[in-house]
Amino acid sequence: MKKIILVAAMVLGFTFAASAQPRAIGLRGGYGAELSYQHQMGSNFIEADLGLSGFNSLNVAATYNYMLSHPDWTDRGDWGFYAGPGAALGLGFGGDTSSFNIAIAGQVGLEYTFWFPLQLSVDIRPQIGIVASNGAGFYFGGWCPALSVRYRF
Repeated sequence: MKKIILVAAMVLGFTFAASAQPRAIGLRGGYGAELSYQHQMGSNFIEADLGLSGFNSLNVAATYNYMLSHPDWTDRGDWGFYAGPGAALGLGFGGDTSSFNIAIAGQVGLEYTFWFPLQLSVDIRPQIGIVASNGAGFYFGGWCPALSVRYRF
């Protein structure tokens, strides 16, 4: 009986801890369009994006971003400057050939969270990796700045 109560208390505690973490979902657009999800991990956050990169390839990217500073530029809302490492996978389609790439990514950005549940951010997420398409080669992508609009909950 004690074990059941202990397990139930642990499950309930993990549930409350997971639901207490702020999250955000929205769109990220630059040289393509992506669905974007953020999950807060203390003062840092994980960002996962899925969408079209350059409108001719499907891209999945995830980064762990460190919140470097919170400038106090306005009375209301919250500014944040962040950067972090990550990874990306891509599937290119166009013409008669298709390609697959795997890359490491780095993200640097500036975000503003309003006093209501809206977040805007500007970032850049370059990717460097390997591409396979009728042979192997190097892949350089994501060098275009992007604007994100997210609903924070």
